[in-house]
Amino acid sequence: MMAPLRVAAVSYLNALPLTAGLAQKSGVVLTEALPSEVARRLAEGEADVALLPVVAAAVLGDVAFLRGAAIGCMGAVESVLLLAECNPGEITELALDLASRTSVILARLLLKVRYGVEPKLVGLESAEAIAFVRGTRAAVVIGDLALEVSERFPRRLDLGAEWFSWTGLPFVFAAWCTYPQRVTAAQEALFHDARIEGLGARSALAERFSAASGLVRERVDTYLHTSIRYEFGVAEQAGLQRFFDESALHGFLPQAQVRLLDVERHRPSTPPNLDGILSRAAEGARLSVSDGERLFHEASLFDLGLAADMVRRRKHPQDVVTFIVDRNVNYTNVCTTSCRFCAFYRPVGHPEGYVLSREVLGQKLQEVVDAGGVQILLQGGLNPELPLTWYEDLFRWMKSTFRLGLHALSPEEILHLAALEHLSVRVVLERLRAAGLDSVPGGGAEILVDRVRRHIAKTKCRSDDWLGVMRTAHQMGLRSSCTMMYGTVDTPRERVLHLAKLRELQDETGGFTAFFCWDYQYEKGVRLAPGENGTLTYLRTQALARLMLDNIDHVGASWVTQGPGVGQVALRFGADDFGSVMFEENVVSSAGTSFRMNAATMEERIHAAGFKAVRRNVRYDWLTEPV
Repeated sequence: MMAPLRVAAVSYLNALPLTAGLAQKSGVVLTEALPSEVARRLAEGEADVALLPVVAAAVLGDVAFLRGAAIGCMGAVESVLLLAECNPGEITELALDLASRTSVILARLLLKVRYGVEPKLVGLESAEAIAFVRGTRAAVVIGDLALEVSERFPRRLDLGAEWFSWTGLPFVFAAWCTYPQRVTAAQEALFHDARIEGLGARSALAERFSAASGLVRERVDTYLHTSIRYEFGVAEQAGLQRFFDESALHGFLPQAQVRLLDVERHRPSTPPNLDGILSRAAEGARLSVSDGERLFHEASLFDLGLAADMVRRRKHPQDVVTFIVDRNVNYTNVCTTSCRFCAFYRPVGHPEGYVLSREVLGQKLQEVVDAGGVQILLQGGLNPELPLTWYEDLFRWMKSTFRLGLHALSPEEILHLAALEHLSVRVVLERLRAAGLDSVPGGGAEILVDRVRRHIAKTKCRSDDWLGVMRTAHQMGLRSSCTMMYGTVDTPRERVLHLAKLRELQDETGGFTAFFCWDYQYEKGVRLAPGENGTLTYLRTQALARLMLDNIDHVGASWVTQGPGVGQVALRFGADDFGSVMFEENVVSSAGTSFRMNAATMEERIHAAGFKAVRRNVRYDWLTEPV
């Protein structure tokens, strides 16, 4: 017997005519979620077929559309609105409904092309987005909530109507997608049958929804019969291709083609030309997940490095490599997370557990001041005996006594404090910033794919939680780095998905200053065997990151894990930063890696690699002239 077909679909009213009958079909297991979660499930292999937001199809790059069924419109759609008090051309800030990137990209495209504005973006939950609207601040609101609140705002821009006015074509918001060869022709027919049945039941669906929601039944019925278009024929495919092309032209999406499953199933695979992908990447075009995965597997190391170096040269034409004089201080090794890959932590009550005293910390910080340093990178374990007030007192003391920048506490630590104190992440960050926090390090990201995170550290936060902390920090004006530790149980595709998630958040907030990656540093005795690693894999991974992360300005060379020599080579594989002078390091060195460099040696290494050296701060402002 064939395994059940796992189907993920959006949970909105407009999806009911396509999904209501599927749950009754034999061999189908249907789950419903917000559009962003539906996209994640298909991308990470938790669903075989998804009613996918079309932007996610472009980002993935290797999915195919089932013919005949979609959620779209030909003109006004009613449930995808830009709400404002001002005229569209006056909008300065735009709140984004985090549930749907398709609506977000459509709004950004229309505002840029038709009204000449590119407002600052703010990602918020739906209720917060509605409350955000005031003056020149607007919001994109989608789904059932848009039907309920639209009359409350003096300016309502229906994005479906705007698209049709511009192009004369239908717009497609979501469609059934899968990977070629995953769904048989017989299984595909189930979706066509469910669509026919669902369209015939629209009035009954409207009546049930009206009774549950309180919306007027006639309005719901009109919405399902008139506003939403459930076809995916030639006109809809043309409209979708136009959206893909316009979005790629303006740098919002990778180049994408509308591929139909029944065609792809019988056609030999003809992947895009590899040189073409490399050329587009080198010129700054956005890559899809499938593009990135293909480059990792098939591009030669030389070609990949050359393309990454071209991106570096374009972004940083002065041939300057930056570095920072700071110190990495691990204030405690007591931790409740018990990551399987970590040789540094000790459980609560362990005799080797520690919390650094003010005296020891003071000595460490004074050494940084004496060496002309500008910052402390402060991270540690999740120690349940250290309350938020302990950190506030510590930060105030550090700032008043030593006046160093404070790059402190990874998202995991911030989430730990929020749970410990029963506070929101925003409140924790506000209190820490008031005490002296300047920026947030990108530790604890590992791989932002939950399959990997569950395997290597079951109690660690989910990917969305890590990204959520960074979103909040960026919205508050804090800046952060972002990272990737690979080489455990992760696959190349999962690494590329990780990069795509960082890129998506950067599109929204612009808050990441730089990206760093390194491989898992294995030590005998930990509970996780090493996966793919080594110098060549590191250089290939860093170069690919430089190509994928087109919206992050800086990439750092990880000489701490790879060694200074490899760090120099990495400067020709997309890196423009040499990281930090290493007074000490405890986490990586716990696994047996212990490279060190002072400022003079670091400058010598940068010069020997053919670059000028500049000292920087955490925001990558130059503190010295290039030498």
